[in-house]
Amino acid sequence: MILTSASSAESDMRPRAGSSDYRRTVVALVAAAVATFAQLWSVQPILPAIAEGFAASASQTALVVSLATGGLAGFTLVWSGAADRIGRARVIALSLFVATMLGCAIPFAGELWVLLVLRAAQGAALGGVPAAAVAYLAEEIHPADAPRATGLYIAGNPLGGMGGRLLAGVVAQWGGWQWGIAANTLLGLSALVVFVVVLPRGHRAPARGGRGDGARTGTVRRLRAAMTTPGLPALYAQALLLMGAFMTIYNLLGFRLMAEPFGLSQAAASLLFLAYTAGMLGSAIAGNATARWGGHVVLAVSTGLMVLGLGGLFSTAVPGLLVALAVMTFAFFAAHATASAWVGSRAVDGRAQAMAVYTLAYYLGSSFFGWAGGLVYDLVGWGGAVVFASGLCVCAGLVGLRLRRLPRIGASSE
Repeated sequence: MILTSASSAESDMRPRAGSSDYRRTVVALVAAAVATFAQLWSVQPILPAIAEGFAASASQTALVVSLATGGLAGFTLVWSGAADRIGRARVIALSLFVATMLGCAIPFAGELWVLLVLRAAQGAALGGVPAAAVAYLAEEIHPADAPRATGLYIAGNPLGGMGGRLLAGVVAQWGGWQWGIAANTLLGLSALVVFVVVLPRGHRAPARGGRGDGARTGTVRRLRAAMTTPGLPALYAQALLLMGAFMTIYNLLGFRLMAEPFGLSQAAASLLFLAYTAGMLGSAIAGNATARWGGHVVLAVSTGLMVLGLGGLFSTAVPGLLVALAVMTFAFFAAHATASAWVGSRAVDGRAQAMAVYTLAYYLGSSFFGWAGGLVYDLVGWGGAVVFASGLCVCAGLVGLRLRRLPRIGASSE
């Protein structure tokens, strides 16, 4: 059996790290991540400007983010089913195209409810990328290099998130929140073009399944496997709780920085989103760290670092706050890259559905806990929101104890 496994690994012709197809695939998927997360998070640094424009509270304005992430979460299973039928690469391209077209309409919203509806629809459209991307990499990249490729793709999340936030904040300072969103729509369109042009045609994941009752039965079976495979529910919980903590802080960061004792301008406050560069580093090194020490160790250390970073957010000095943000962001993306790669490796049957459920949990955490954190902020201020986020991390750490005895990423789950 050992000889058979070795022979199978040697005959696997999927792209290896260092090959042209590997590089092109990673670049294309990183471009898709940039297009997705630049548009999804572009409103976050300009929430105070939107609140002022519509005379809304922090918790009401947070819905501009929460409904988008909620729409994304709600449609991940729909997109994963479509990916099984028409192919993962096609789903990613279609998802980005529809989202970008909706982005063109958002700056023209004259009422808060219209903005909320458009953002929910845009989030639903963007759901195709996270629902299909990690499964695509797990299927199209050699298993030995898939965790590394996944980490690089996840690094595109903070790259897009940071770039979108910075672009929106700076442009909004001069032209209003509408122009901040429009600038990110143009960025998303450019990244979509890169994805379509660069992705190697010869390695696109084929459509799976067919139509009719047989296809539906297969989807139900794969979804059941995604919900019952040992370890997967605990990994979904990591996404739910850690993303909830992370989004609580970043939703409220603009309000904190533009209020006393900081009193920063819109553009200056947006510069603190440069802390996302730490997230890119955390994502990029997570694969190698997991291969060396195991997924549970990386998740546990990352969660502890998140709590440490959150503790530093009580600082009233900009340098101290920036360092704390960097630590928290590094730790969060290291945890996210590890957990998502582990799901992709663990879910041998129903991989697309497992990634969809992981994505659903991830964005439900963003939607619900991000909104709830806004309520805490309205009631008791920044300190209460930080304590709330810390509590979510502690819960994630306790649930993560269930992952101690799982096989390492890349090992067989059978």
